[in-house]
Amino acid sequence: MDPSVQVFLQRKLLVRLFSGLLTSFFSTLLVHSKFSSPLNMESAINVLVNEFKAYAGKDGSSHTLSKDEFQNLVVSQLPNLVKNATDPAVIDHLMGSLDENNDGELTFQEFWQLIGKLASKHGGYSH
Repeated sequence: MDPSVQVFLQRKLLVRLFSGLLTSFFSTLLVHSKFSSPLNMESAINVLVNEFKAYAGKDGSSHTLSKDEFQNLVVSQLPNLVKNATDPAVIDHLMGSLDENNDGELTFQEFWQLIGKLASKHGGYSH
């Protein structure tokens, strides 16, 4: 085989390999940037913290949710994940299950339990 043809074929093969590697690299990069970006998770945490603060300051302490604040937050922000949130009995039961110190208010840590439970259920990680 002519040496110039061999060089041509080797270059063509290298271009194909390199092109395939680049395509694979950018496809992987695109998938990971869409679904596992730390900024998406940071944004989600910021939203949760900011929403808690926005609802917590309405009835008194800006560090806790009263029963009314909790119900307003759940009804407006979690209507598809907390069924019958407008029912006072549902809110009483839910709040009672989260309120570890039984002071009638929810701290962010107590509220976070609800977020964890809802996320686990939504993601199929609990029954």
